Amino acid sequence: MGRTLRGSVAVVGIGESAYYKRSGSPDPEFVLALRAILAACADAGIDPRDIDGFASYAGDRNEPTRLAAALGIRQLRFANMQWGGGGGGGSGAVGNAAAAVATGMADCVVVFRALAQGQFGRFGGGSTAATVSGNGALSSPYGLMSAAQQFAMRAQRLFHEHGVAPETQRAVALASYHHAQQNPRAVMHGRPLNAEAYDESRWIVEPWRLFDCCQENDGAAALIVVSAERAAEFPHRPVYLLGAAQGAGYRESASVHNPPHYASACFEDVAPRLYEMAQVKPSDVDVTQVYENFTGGVVMALIEHGLCTYESANEVLQFDNLIAPKGSVPINTSGGNLAECYVHGFELQIEAVRQLRGQSSNQVPDAHVGLVISGPMVTPATDLLFGTAEALA
Repeated sequence: MGRTLRGSVAVVGIGESAYYKRSGSPDPEFVLALRAILAACADAGIDPRDIDGFASYAGDRNEPTRLAAALGIRQLRFANMQWGGGGGGGSGAVGNAAAAVATGMADCVVVFRALAQGQFGRFGGGSTAATVSGNGALSSPYGLMSAAQQFAMRAQRLFHEHGVAPETQRAVALASYHHAQQNPRAVMHGRPLNAEAYDESRWIVEPWRLFDCCQENDGAAALIVVSAERAAEFPHRPVYLLGAAQGAGYRESASVHNPPHYASACFEDVAPRLYEMAQVKPSDVDVTQVYENFTGGVVMALIEHGLCTYESANEVLQFDNLIAPKGSVPINTSGGNLAECYVHGFELQIEAVRQLRGQSSNQVPDAHVGLVISGPMVTPATDLLFGTAEALA
């Protein structure tokens, strides 16, 4: 038997809390986590006490033992946190849960992320510490402090070295906001964005304007992973894991902005391993959910996953191609981090499952293969490919 996760597990339940602007949640972050998990259990038609594992990422504060006590779980068999990478850990957490189920360490694992920026502080700002050491000592004193500043330099290099136009970023932002208008869960539902408003928005740090940057939100999302053999027990069309990959290439995490390939989303080594396990090609992907910390990272990530090339990016990454139902490369069909909600990217996993169930508010016709890209420009970067039963045939 080959060493693979392909077809070994299925997602049988998905759930979310309500989504709020930062500081808008009336509930503590722990309650948001419970609401999402209970919603996923209701969606799957299972008793929450049957959960026996948890997986999360990015320093999630909601400890598995506390969740287990609150839910009345009979036995906790697995608890895991994906290391590092910020929002890049979203797909890795699902891959870790899948590995636990596939190897018998657990039978029913909830993967979740809960985030209340209004209660625990904002992401992406500069350090307020009195002293600085390590990499920060070589950047912060010179004004390079925030995540936007750091990652913007990679995007500028992309445009300079490869002739990719900055306007590709605008297409990404417009597509996300377009999809949010059909999604009543989205924080930006009812707040459409057009090209003129995008172009007139203020600079955050070149080459990114306001609408190139993810939101700041409160919310939680969760999904339930079980073995593929059990998939038929549950009410919804099962969504199978085709492949999972994570990691980094040679010196991609080199300090002080010194990796060999600087204009990279850090998927050049990860994406080929993903496709190899899944036994699909980029041309087989029907719909993509790609983490938008900033739009430039989305452009890099789509290129590195073979959905376009450096040479074709300006032609392919246009608004009409990025939207459902008819675009050739539909992305972020719920609105994504830019316009649905920023739950550190885990809302993207939920939307990927909806697409393959046929339940999206921006449904791609006959979607059988869904790609989830987590955390462009961070390491470890992580990836998933989901598929229907037809994709496994």
